[in-house]
Amino acid sequence: MTRPEITREPLVLIANDQEWSARSLESILSPNGFRVIRAFTAQQAVEAVLRHHPDIIVLDAQMPDMHGFDVCRTLRDDSLVGPAIPIIITTAGPSGRSQRIEAFAAGAWEFFGQPLDGDALLLKLQTFLRAKLEVDRLRADSLLDPISGLYSRKGLAHRAREIASDAARRHEPIACVVLGTDPAGGAIAGTDGDDGSHGSGYIGQLLRQASRISDAVGRIGPYEYAILAPSTGAAGATRLAARLGNALEAAPGTAAGLRVRAGYCAVADFARANVDVLELLLRAATALHDLQREGDSERVRSFESPSVELSN
Repeated sequence: MTRPEITREPLVLIANDQEWSARSLESILSPNGFRVIRAFTAQQAVEAVLRHHPDIIVLDAQMPDMHGFDVCRTLRDDSLVGPAIPIIITTAGPSGRSQRIEAFAAGAWEFFGQPLDGDALLLKLQTFLRAKLEVDRLRADSLLDPISGLYSRKGLAHRAREIASDAARRHEPIACVVLGTDPAGGAIAGTDGDDGSHGSGYIGQLLRQASRISDAVGRIGPYEYAILAPSTGAAGATRLAARLGNALEAAPGTAAGLRVRAGYCAVADFARANVDVLELLLRAATALHDLQREGDSERVRSFESPSVELSN
């Protein structure tokens, strides 16, 4: 069995408020092919993980606003991190057996005290990185998104071809709706770390409940969800977008500012359509992105026609 090749510069987050210690780590990592980003508090570390998706996280045990062990537990509880991203905890203080045991119990892959052995650190990081890349490869091959429980991009494409083949054989309509949840307007309250990153696990649950059994629902981006709806024309796609959007915005635990927009594309007879099913998905996503970029009050937009308002 071949080991996964490291074909890009891995990204390491160093969370440490001690400048000399952080610079020491960076001086070891940067010349050896690692990109480094910095955080100085636990809160900044959590935000940086959600924003940048680092390959490896190096936490200092003595953070100013939260102990590094607690930061590690918080990250492990967030499904965007889960057990697969290597977390290393370092300390300038005591590094005896009890501290190592507590670090491992918090979910750390390794615990380093001082003086730091740079060669050992690099070897550990390379081993950990290969393990993470293998997990990433397996996830990419999966038909399900591990965060939301919906179809992954690959899974949705596979299911879309099955639905499209049936629609073409029956000369039936088919529609694709792409929903976008605006993270700036508020996420799903109280779900980060419990049900998925930015509430994606909870959103996945809501979409499964609100969609039809025949619909294929997938997560295609951090804040985007696609629904491929068989036997559905333009009017049905509009109603579907309104129903699902309203279901997300009105769900218990949803932040008051959460805003859902939608783009869709539909064809009346897929057998006669001049687009394939993946192009249908791309057009729906394009309609959503145009709507988001313009930033007006419209809530649902067709790829071909003007938008309509979501009914309350």
